[in-house]
Amino acid sequence: MALRRPPRLRLYARLPDFFLLLLFRGCLIGAVNLKSSNRTPVVQEFGSVELSCIITDSQTSDPRIEWKKIQNGETTYVFFDNKIQGVLVGRAEILGKTSLKIWNVTRTDSALYRCEVVARNDRKEIDEIMIELTVQVKPVTPVCRVPKAVPVGKMATLHCQESEGHPRPHYSWYRNDVPLPTDSRANPRFRNSSFHLNSETGTLVFSAVHKDDSGRYYCIASNDAGSARCEEQEMEVYDLNIGGIIGGVLVVLAVLALITLGICCAYRRGYFINSKQDGESYKNPGKADGVNYIRTDEEGDFRHKSSFLI
Repeated sequence: MALRRPPRLRLYARLPDFFLLLLFRGCLIGAVNLKSSNRTPVVQEFGSVELSCIITDSQTSDPRIEWKKIQNGETTYVFFDNKIQGVLVGRAEILGKTSLKIWNVTRTDSALYRCEVVARNDRKEIDEIMIELTVQVKPVTPVCRVPKAVPVGKMATLHCQESEGHPRPHYSWYRNDVPLPTDSRANPRFRNSSFHLNSETGTLVFSAVHKDDSGRYYCIASNDAGSARCEEQEMEVYDLNIGGIIGGVLVVLAVLALITLGICCAYRRGYFINSKQDGESYKNPGKADGVNYIRTDEEGDFRHKSSFLI
């Protein structure tokens, strides 16, 4: 005996699959819904990019579309009242009714973008979707500072800095075209060196340089958008001449001793004292006993004034 379906099940069996889907998803009937093919687009500076925003469900034929840019805690319109607004005027347009395309993208376009749709005829009238746009900027030539000469055993610091790249670049150092590891102890090839490289800051620090550390150094700054390098700079590591330094100090001490001895001999022989006395005699000529010299108004005219002592 064949089983017969209940009347309600026979009714459901006659309905097309599409209507069954709508029936069992009743909470979504008449609700606007959005999706995006790429919520985290990445583009290089001066390129073009599409911010995807697609309406999947809606009963409204002409929904209101708005795009907003959220950056540094501020929200601004970039598409409102069916027009491109703000910084995107002249280099953006709406594609496929809701998506936003931007040309000549700059680093200041990196931000969160919110696509908002208002469908008045739908039971759920509003939906929105967030798009995070990342604009990559290729690094420019970094600024490198390398000491020209360092004595053996002393510390040396090499600097490499670049300020334009986005995301922030990583740094690598090369000596005689050979890449240096972040830590000299990690590679047996550099066992005679003692250095540490900070790839985030671009600083290469030698705790104590050796003769093998002499060479031509340059730095490369790189990120996902590209790389750039600075010019080679020579660093010389030289030995300290201890014997020469001691000899030089002894020569200086000997010269100072001779100068001191000469000054003492001059004092003993009276050179400095006689010169002082001669000067005083010249300034104060002696007077003869019993005679006072009186100067008249006329220059060079002197007369005697005698005084007698009894």
